Amino acid sequence: MTDLTGDSQKPDDAAYLVDELENTSHKKSISSIIVTFFILMAIWVLLSGKFDTFHITLGIISSAIIAFFFSDLLFRNLILGRLPRVWFRFIVYIPWLIYQIFLANIHVLYLVFHPRMLELIDPKIIEFRSKLKKEMSILTFANSITLTPGTITVSATVLGKFAVHAIDETSGRALPGEMEKRVERIFED
Repeated sequence: MTDLTGDSQKPDDAAYLVDELENTSHKKSISSIIVTFFILMAIWVLLSGKFDTFHITLGIISSAIIAFFFSDLLFRNLILGRLPRVWFRFIVYIPWLIYQIFLANIHVLYLVFHPRMLELIDPKIIEFRSKLKKEMSILTFANSITLTPGTITVSATVLGKFAVHAIDETSGRALPGEMEKRVERIFED
């Protein structure tokens, strides 16, 4: 089994962490601040439902302050020319994911109503290393696994080490597989 705590890192893991720390700059990109501001402002207007001067002014001030200080949390190294392509690929990914969730639901339903349910359910932790490198890719992959019935992401590290709980061997057999490839196509050009 692989140690997922990160205590016994290999030299390439340490080099990856050093590269990530060096590449993480504290300079804020104007484009990420602007995009974050408009997203926050849209959410403010949508949730408040108030269109008078007072509420719009509060929304502008709040959104500007939050966008200035926290835009790097939402968009790190934002390249605006690449953003529409990523959103389009993500939107195309969603129907595929919904179909996978549907198939997994049918499988779990089969397990639950099978007369030999106790024999078929064989929970286990599956550990693997993903080839995904970007944090957003790892996050999307981990959440996609958890959304699929029969599997739950127990842990995922920035180094791509995953531990996934699967209800039976069939549920975990496809990991990392096609889902990882599709997430890679979305975020990692």
